Amino acid sequence: MATAKKVAKPAKKAVPKKAVVVKATRKAHTGATFVVKQVRSQIGIMPKTKATMRALGLRKIGDVNTLPDRPEIRGMIARVPHLIEVSKKGA
Repeated sequence: MATAKKVAKPAKKAVPKKAVVVKATRKAHTGATFVVKQVRSQIGIMPKTKATMRALGLRKIGDVNTLPDRPEIRGMIARVPHLIEVSKKGA
């Protein structure tokens, strides 16, 4: 039985990597903001509601976070009004 010789594959050519340019797509938010404070405990609430609280940056009673006035933030605030106090700040 004859053995077949292995043929070496040609080496791949090195492709120069393109320079990655990162552009700032969002400008710094300068409009109105919300100051959100957690006033009630998260014990016994639904996991989805707990996740919303974490997305708002609140972990425990007394935590305060300043968030921009955007539709997605307003939606999160509307989901957990029984756990937080909201005050408007800014222009």
